[in-house]
Amino acid sequence: MKLGRKDKDQHTGGSDVDHDGSTLTMERGGATAVAGDEPEQVLQVETPRPAPNSEPFGSLLVRRGLVSEDDVAQALVVQNETGKRIGETLVAMGAMNERELTLFLADLLHMPVVDLRRDNPQPDVIKLIPEEIVREHMAMPVQLDVDGLMVAVPDQPSVGIRALLTQSTDHPVRFVLAPSSDIQWAIDSSYRAIGGVDQLVEAFKAVEGTRRKDETNEAEVVADDAPIVQVVTRILTQAKRDRASDVHIEPSQDVVRVRFRIDGALKEVLMLPSAMGIGLVSRIKIMAGMNIVERRRPQDGQLTALIDGKDTDVRVATAATIWGEKCVMRILDKNRSVLRLHDLGMPTDTHETFSGLVKAPFGMVICAGPTGSGKTTTLYATLTQVADPTKNVMTIEDPVEYVFPSINQIQTNEQAGLTFATGLKSILRQDPDVILVGEIRDVETMGIESFLIASSVLAIVGQRLVRRVCPSCKARYTPTQEEMTFYEESGGPPKTEFYQGTGCNFCGHTGYQDRIGVYELLRMTPEIKRLIVGWATQDELRRLAQKQGMRTLREEAIGLVAEDTTTIAEVIRSIYSL
Repeated sequence: MKLGRKDKDQHTGGSDVDHDGSTLTMERGGATAVAGDEPEQVLQVETPRPAPNSEPFGSLLVRRGLVSEDDVAQALVVQNETGKRIGETLVAMGAMNERELTLFLADLLHMPVVDLRRDNPQPDVIKLIPEEIVREHMAMPVQLDVDGLMVAVPDQPSVGIRALLTQSTDHPVRFVLAPSSDIQWAIDSSYRAIGGVDQLVEAFKAVEGTRRKDETNEAEVVADDAPIVQVVTRILTQAKRDRASDVHIEPSQDVVRVRFRIDGALKEVLMLPSAMGIGLVSRIKIMAGMNIVERRRPQDGQLTALIDGKDTDVRVATAATIWGEKCVMRILDKNRSVLRLHDLGMPTDTHETFSGLVKAPFGMVICAGPTGSGKTTTLYATLTQVADPTKNVMTIEDPVEYVFPSINQIQTNEQAGLTFATGLKSILRQDPDVILVGEIRDVETMGIESFLIASSVLAIVGQRLVRRVCPSCKARYTPTQEEMTFYEESGGPPKTEFYQGTGCNFCGHTGYQDRIGVYELLRMTPEIKRLIVGWATQDELRRLAQKQGMRTLREEAIGLVAEDTTTIAEVIRSIYSL
């Protein structure tokens, strides 16, 4: 929505509010209302009071101390390119957060604010407004009482939206404000893609229920309107909305269990009849171009699915279990922005050292860690820092998760004979300046003598991911005696107050939301090189590295506990105890 005359945006700093001392014009969706005039249709419009002066919206934010004049000037430049409102632009820039903008608008427009992070929308109310209307207009129904239907919106609604919602719900509507990200999260949580799976299961049973599992007709699975096809689509859609990194489809004796890995932890979301197992996996294998007849050997594949209007790459892996084929789908969201190095969670000194090492004209930096520890994210963030027009940057990956326009990226293809080993050999003949090798798991890409390691490796980065305490439900708690012992033995500083998430709507009642990297940086000093050439043990290398200032993963993670970023229990769960 845009408040104010369009022709004044350039002169008012993209003002969302246009004050002329007497009237306030509100425009959205073709509907216009002028405060002070009598509307043709009485809709009980919550008309904001005119502000006492004609200050631009950006200036009002500056005067309130929420942003600086430089922030507003920079936002105006960005606004001219994107066409977004000044407030939305300032939030995207990081100059202010959504909560601050919402409270400012609430004060300016005299509208109440609702906390969707703690207040659950009433289940019956959700059914009053179709999902299409809710998503299109970012209008989330919250509750129904004697005063009418409460609807959360990110800004002042137009008369047209009020009329539309009143007509579709047959209830008077009153609007409240909430940050747009909170509303989007509430919509995704309330209007779940897997909400109608029960009906699809019944439809499947009506057709397939009398057949034996091993007699499933594979040809019928591919029909676009088949229940199996719709179930797969809804599972993928819900997984992306829930920020899941992996989807597990696991057959057992009586049921097929569907679990999402969210922020590193698995969460059960569906239980389907065991008869659907073969059909589900077969449909996924067809989409990924895999062999649906072969069910005994592990297979890998990849597919692209259109989810909420955006192409999403999915990596598929199957394996045979005693109850049938298990399928894991890794969701690779290309629309997610690539993080910068300083956003990954590295301490300032580690970040500065690492940044200097990756800019060296020669040598190798190794990023090590188990599957799902964030290595790819770290390497991509590194590429954004080292790539420039004067360098030939090349990568060989499986798969290519993010596409960089200025970088030459190679996708492995085993069927064509393009492996990491053969691809690396070809890259060396392409006059490269910087090379990223996605995996070093075989002899061709990893086998090397100790004296060559000492002379070619600049540093090794070990990393893990730990979950962050949810900021919406963060509260004090008392750690157990075992947790306190672990904290103290790990070198944690004296601390009397510890925090954890109590569970809320936005963290799925887990107490955690998002993750942060924990890093261990080993530099190749002359002393370390001598130990490597002499085939020293891991313990000897670790002791010397710590003596020279290296902080271990455990020490770094405990530092995050001291800063109330994560919890002791999460460190024990995620970080190796050394």
